[in-house]
Amino acid sequence: MNKIASFTVDHDILERGLYISRTDGDTVTYDIRMKKPNGGDYISPKALHTIEHLLATYVRNSEYSDMIIYAGPMGCRTGFYLVARDKVSKSEIIDLLKNTFRFIADFRGEIPGSKKSECGNYLEHDLDSSKREAAEYLSVLENVTTATMTYK
Repeated sequence: MNKIASFTVDHDILERGLYISRTDGDTVTYDIRMKKPNGGDYISPKALHTIEHLLATYVRNSEYSDMIIYAGPMGCRTGFYLVARDKVSKSEIIDLLKNTFRFIADFRGEIPGSKKSECGNYLEHDLDSSKREAAEYLSVLENVTTATMTYK
């Protein structure tokens, strides 16, 4: 079998940030890297699940909703993938994610899609931890530019 593209990225040197993981036709996959790979600090399963619900809800309700294909977590618990149409510019994605993570960091109320009838693991959420993780990642996003979105 061929090695998939994400496994060819050198995770030993990858830092927290926002990267273009791949481009396929008119879709772009973004690597929302919240934690340094293999750094010993990972997003807890409950926080990851809550961030997933809030991230997906926000981006799918944004002005770019028709151009968002997927938003979901990485199994390694170091971040998320966002797949969008290439009609959304890199700078628009940066702004969208800043707004998204600000929304998560400031979120109050019931987590969208967290009822038993709406979620396959409705008991596994942690809003407080997800808010802390989002606030921490916001400081990373403040230093992201279109020029820094390429893997080293």
